[in-house]
Amino acid sequence: MTGRHRVDAAAQVATDASPDVDRAVRAAAAAGVERTTRAERADWLRALADAVEAHRDELVALAHDETHLSEARLGGEVTRTAAQLRFFAGVIEEGSYLEATLDAPDASLTPPRPDLRRMLRPIGPVAVFAASNFPFAFSVLGNDTASALAAGAPVVVKAHPGHPELSRRVAAIGRDALAAAGGTADALQLVEGLDAGVALVGHPLVAAVGFTGSTRGGRALFDLATARPAPIPFYGELGSLNPVVVTEAAATADVAGIAAGLAGSFTRDGGQYCTKPGLVLVPADHGFEAALDDALAEVDGQRLLTDGMAVAFVDGVDRLGSLDGAEVVLPGRLADGAAPAAAATVVTVDAVTFAAGPESWLEECFGPLTVLVRYRGDDERDRAIATLEGSLTASIHHAPGEDVRDLADALGRIAGRLVFNGWPTGVAIAWAQHHGGGWPATTASVHTSVGATAIRRWLVPVAYQDAPAGVLPPELRDGNPLGIPRREDGTPKPGSRTA
Repeated sequence: MTGRHRVDAAAQVATDASPDVDRAVRAAAAAGVERTTRAERADWLRALADAVEAHRDELVALAHDETHLSEARLGGEVTRTAAQLRFFAGVIEEGSYLEATLDAPDASLTPPRPDLRRMLRPIGPVAVFAASNFPFAFSVLGNDTASALAAGAPVVVKAHPGHPELSRRVAAIGRDALAAAGGTADALQLVEGLDAGVALVGHPLVAAVGFTGSTRGGRALFDLATARPAPIPFYGELGSLNPVVVTEAAATADVAGIAAGLAGSFTRDGGQYCTKPGLVLVPADHGFEAALDDALAEVDGQRLLTDGMAVAFVDGVDRLGSLDGAEVVLPGRLADGAAPAAAATVVTVDAVTFAAGPESWLEECFGPLTVLVRYRGDDERDRAIATLEGSLTASIHHAPGEDVRDLADALGRIAGRLVFNGWPTGVAIAWAQHHGGGWPATTASVHTSVGATAIRRWLVPVAYQDAPAGVLPPELRDGNPLGIPRREDGTPKPGSRTA
């Protein structure tokens, strides 16, 4: 069977399995997004940001009803979502993300060098799986969608079942905003349902996938993406424990302050953050547990995003509490059957027991739970650190002037972001941000899902050799007519920020 016939056969399977998905993907692929200019797409992104903010009250009310998150938190998330959209408008206007590179011909080299010009281009239609815990910022018009549209890739979003009405409304607002900005509404599509998600990953016109969710669900889709006749990139953000190390000097200097910071971080919004500190190495006999108990005294239980998550949280507490050497210091609870609530829960274990069988301790428990690993001396601490898996973040609390270079080196091997004397729950939108890490935190540790280089996931390189001037994209033409940053004959050339 030829390659073309294999694609046709796969397309027929996708159509038969989910005609709604097939229609959505084909409409996105036909939208012509890859032929638009950076200036046009920047206008789209700003229009989407304006539209989300214009409907703020309506959308926050919908999200509150479906997720139980506070209106204040959701309002802040709308602001973040609009900021992300505008941020990527600026990223593509600046232009360095294209990695435009030119090498002039040189016949004196061995082998001779032709005229070579290279840049990144859109990968094609992108599937985005919305997250449960960020109904705006990592959902229909969230960071994955913003960065993909910025790259010139149309998007088919698989809505999260935890907030379906909100997803439909945001998609409708987004499609209207795209059309009003002179774009095409078909650049943004929405599909729903488990079967639709499977069909989406398997559709032959889908070129890449962005996913935020559970390790089990993400791994199943990752395997599907790589098992396709033509495998595609799967950028999954899955499970992360985000370990924290408190040095003995830090605990001696400010045990109450560090404990209060931990209490606020791991219980924030019910502990429903991918960056929640779920594992904390603390020095034994420094009063940390008592200080944390005091800090949690005023923390109320919170209803989780779905009833299923609340039940899974209790199961997770029971599982951890049954492990050898475990002690549940503050047991979680379900308040009542009508409105399940999860209370802040701390599980403790000594570092020797932890390091002897870490696998059972390294499974993420989504919700307001953290595990304290008590160590005696640096050797016990370091042996525990050596067992840790990939994480989005790792944090070090140290005393002023304390040398923590070895700790930073050890944690830097497993985490995508190192936090010093702070807490990881809060991911700034910035050029220097990295939100990624080794397995199981992500499926592609060299990439980020937050920050300017999140756009790199939806781009692939193309080199033009001895190309006629009329074939070249404007960004690669002689004289740099668009004024973007480029590398010419090995020398960086600044741009003039023109789209």
